[in-house]
Amino acid sequence: MTTLPRLRSAFLIHSHADRKEVHDLYKCLSRDGIKVWMDVESLQPGQDWRREIHKAILKSDVAVVCLSVHFNKQEGYRHEELRIALEKTKFISGDEVSIIPIRLTACDMPESLQHLHRVDLFERGGYRKLLLALQGQAGKPFGRTAG
Repeated sequence: MTTLPRLRSAFLIHSHADRKEVHDLYKCLSRDGIKVWMDVESLQPGQDWRREIHKAILKSDVAVVCLSVHFNKQEGYRHEELRIALEKTKFISGDEVSIIPIRLTACDMPESLQHLHRVDLFERGGYRKLLLALQGQAGKPFGRTAG
């Protein structure tokens, strides 16, 4: 009997200044079979957005951190989202990928992510590398396995 691969889930951490580009990424990833969580698509009216974001980060297989020149410019809840995702890594197996930094444009990497290999979406083949990683086809699969 052949088992189908489990649908991977990704949480998009981003600056609101990059909302259009990240929403385009959301649509592409969704089209390509990734279960994606993005605030403007996933939050419902009346929900406690902080609690829902916290739950979504913890439930997701991977946090995709969408970096640009806007990401580090000022404080915002995206930094709390990143803190939650980094804290989550302390409780999972060392070989599981749970955070993927992606650069939307040429920019500096936050110090807290410099130890992680990144994907540059603006480079040729960047989206394909991200998609393969999310599908568990680039190196070791990540996240929980179906049981």
